[in-house]
Amino acid sequence: MLSKGHSGPALYAALALRGYFPMEWLNTINRPGTRLPSHCDMQKTPGIDMTTGSLGQGISCAAGIALGNKMKGLDSVTYCIVGDGELQEGQVWEAVQAAAALELDRFILFVDCNKMQLDGPVSNIVPAWDVEAQFRSFGWHALTVPGWDTESIYGAVTEVMRDSKQPSVILLDTAKGIGCSFAEGRFNHYMDITPEMAEEAVAEIVRRLENGTYPRGEVRE
Repeated sequence: MLSKGHSGPALYAALALRGYFPMEWLNTINRPGTRLPSHCDMQKTPGIDMTTGSLGQGISCAAGIALGNKMKGLDSVTYCIVGDGELQEGQVWEAVQAAAALELDRFILFVDCNKMQLDGPVSNIVPAWDVEAQFRSFGWHALTVPGWDTESIYGAVTEVMRDSKQPSVILLDTAKGIGCSFAEGRFNHYMDITPEMAEEAVAEIVRRLENGTYPRGEVRE
């Protein structure tokens, strides 16, 4: 469940790689007549289980899916991705409370803590608080990992699936555009990227990974 629907292009890329639709569809994102709109639409795109766009609703839908799977005795895991600005929606915390009360131990929430939202830094819109402590106070297992480090993310998922008897949240501590010079540190809700810029970004990230200058981090619990 991708509650932060404006990250749809990343999900579309993953779905295309998994064979849900032809790779050529990716060239039509957000264009007239596309089956890949800017926000994910279950009526248009193969592999999308729930339409997104209204922030705060995704976690409620994901909790419902997790509960349904639990009632059916299924061993599947329900994943949901939200943004840190999205946590300002009251509906999020109603769903968080319900998921703990229902003991949805096969439910994992990811929070993209990039510290930016539509109108500016999250801390300027609603002052920041200890999100990890907030989730724990609601009865969740909470971890913080570097949000760009796939090995740390994988390790966190493995840990919570092994040890947790409650819903789990993995807070992805990161920054928009991290590792890409023309994007990192810039406030932007939307950026036009040419094919040349995309190639430049990939080359820079690969180069920084190879020479050890790309950020790394450890899981914090």
